[in-house]
Order: sequence, then C-alpha cells, then structure tokens
Amino acid sequence: MNDLFQTYVSALPGMWMMDTARYLVAATVMATILVVFWRAGLAARKLQTRHATGRDIRREVVTSLRSALIFALLGTAVFVAARRGWFTIYEDFHAAGPLYLGLSLVAMLVAHDTYFYWTHRAMHHRRLFALFHRTHHLSRTPTPWAAYSFAIPEAFVQGAFVPLFLALVPMHGLAVFIFMVIQIGRNVMGHAGTEVHPAVFGPGRWLGWNNTTTHHDLHHETGCYNYGLYFRWWDKLMGTEHPDYRRKFESLAAPSSPSPAPAGIEVRS
Repeated sequence: MNDLFQTYVSALPGMWMMDTARYLVAATVMATILVVFWRAGLAARKLQTRHATGRDIRREVVTSLRSALIFALLGTAVFVAARRGWFTIYEDFHAAGPLYLGLSLVAMLVAHDTYFYWTHRAMHHRRLFALFHRTHHLSRTPTPWAAYSFAIPEAFVQGAFVPLFLALVPMHGLAVFIFMVIQIGRNVMGHAGTEVHPAVFGPGRWLGWNNTTTHHDLHHETGCYNYGLYFRWWDKLMGTEHPDYRRKFESLAAPSSPSPAPAGIEVRS
C-alpha cells in the first residue's frame, strides 16, 4: 500500500502539469486565432452581441485550472492502475494493430459523447443544477477559457469518463493521447463565442452531424437545448436540439444559403 501511494504521489506533479498545459495551450491558441483573424472575417461571425468581461475571463481561468487539478488527480489514478495491470494501456503498435487503435479511438469518442450528453442533461435537473452545473453557466457569453470552468462536483463527473472507459476497453497510449487532444480542441472551439467552423459543418452538409460553436453557444445563451459535445445525434434523437440552430449557423457560416424561417426561441434566464 505504501508503494502504491508513493507511485501516485511521484506521478501527480507531472500529470498536473500535463493537464494544466493542455488547457492553457488549447485556450491560448483558440484565443489567438480569434484575435489574429478578427478583422479578416471572424468579427462578422460573433454569436452574441454581449462581450465577456475581464471578470468573466478571470473566473473561467481560475475554475478551469482547478478542474485541471481534479483531472490530474483522476489521471494519476489511471496511471497507477495501468502500472499495476488493472487497466490495459499498451505501447506496442503490434499488440493489437493500427486498425484496433483507430476503432478504439472512435469508440471512445462516441462513448464520451453519450456519457457527456446524459450526464450534462442530468446536471440541468433543478435538484442538481446549483451543485453541479451552475458554475459553468455563469459563462452566459463563453470564451475559450471556459472550456474547463466547472464546479468541483462537475469536474469529478467529467473526469470520471476516462477511467470508466479504460476499465472496460484496452487502449493504445497514442489513442488515449489523441482522444485528449480532440477533447480539449473541440471544447475550446465550442466555447469560442464566434463561429469558427466552415459552412460544410452545417445541417444537411456532409459534416453536419458534428456540433459547432453555434450549437454549444445556444446552450449557454438559452440555458437549455443542445446538450451534446461532439455530435448532434443525441440532441436530434431526443428532441433537445435548439429549433433555431440551423438558421443561426447558416446566417453566419453560409449567409448566401437559403434557410427556413426562424423558429421560436425559448429563453431561460
């Protein structure tokens, strides 16, 4: 037991640095892109007239850094479990082959989207919202810095997916790394406050099954609808997609495309 604890303690600082760096790098890159390309067309793609304040951004950074620490606590547990053989995270490419690596990565993304949709929707229940999810929705007009802006209970819920999945599915270390990059990349894009996806991501297009910045921003703006993370599947299936999503996305990303008349918007403060 003492050896287990020592392994955990020695691995925690490195894991904390990696989780913190992943957040800071991704949010900084997204924020920089917004600044650099603002006058080149992104200004016309801003989703809300309101601007986030300096106080908003400071809160988002502080709470996101706290979440990164919680993710590190859970990630270190995964590292120790893998060292002990309780989880299978292999490094040899020949152990299962590239096909399994790709399929397991896709399975992890699909499973995470499902996990996120249902836990996210549950946290909107009136008996759970204040404890779990209110902190994240303080960002009514989100910025890339809001990616990990969670209350402590929500951070544990969000961070629990990886150990739960790895307890069931053997993964190559590279696949886990790619998953983490995709996860934070899509997260900062979803909170960019400006539509950064091209028109091909619009409903009816060949990438239209993906979520966009508009999709998640409507969730923050209204306080309901659009609970998915990567994909629109669950929102479409469960009838929780915002009725004005298509019109709003196309008005920003494909303004010349014909769009249906705006549907009614339900706003919840």
